[in-house]
Amino acid sequence: MAFTLQIGEKAPGFELMATDGKKYKLEDFDSTNLLIFFTCNHCPYVIGSDENTRSLAKKYAKDDLLFVGINSNSPNTYPEDDFDHMVSRMREHKFPWTYLYDETQELAKEYGALRTPHFFLFDRSRKLVYTGRAVDYPRDARQAKVFDLEKAIDELISGKEISNPVTNPIGCNIKWDGRDAHWMPADACDLV
Repeated sequence: MAFTLQIGEKAPGFELMATDGKKYKLEDFDSTNLLIFFTCNHCPYVIGSDENTRSLAKKYAKDDLLFVGINSNSPNTYPEDDFDHMVSRMREHKFPWTYLYDETQELAKEYGALRTPHFFLFDRSRKLVYTGRAVDYPRDARQAKVFDLEKAIDELISGKEISNPVTNPIGCNIKWDGRDAHWMPADACDLV
């Protein structure tokens, strides 16, 4: 069995606390296409691509595509990734997405999140149509030349088949509780 959720598989459900103080379930996002991405507060690849992610969220809001960020990093491994820092980060940057906290890391395991950022694009029926990176240079997205996620979103919205549904996410490892910061589960490997 593959570590990462496979194309065509359904989005695993959740009930997680968000930085706005509310709990959200997968069903709360039912009426739209959905982009779930695993992110955090500190990773230079996340920070370097935040504005690209913001511009995509704004661009596709009119096309009924919601963005949901999930932080699964253990604050025991990286203290800056705790919930209080999530709240502060959202207050400071006013990102146009819901930011959820996967405190138990169970959702990261169910999705098979490998890195931050790692994007999962679902159609309205919650089938996975794309997984991987947003751009080829997330540490400084201004230097990016390949825009895999944007292309996949355009294809989804226009009803086309996704031409490149799986790419390798580029970023920091998920910070697993009780493990070295660079540890990954034994069954996790690169996607392609």
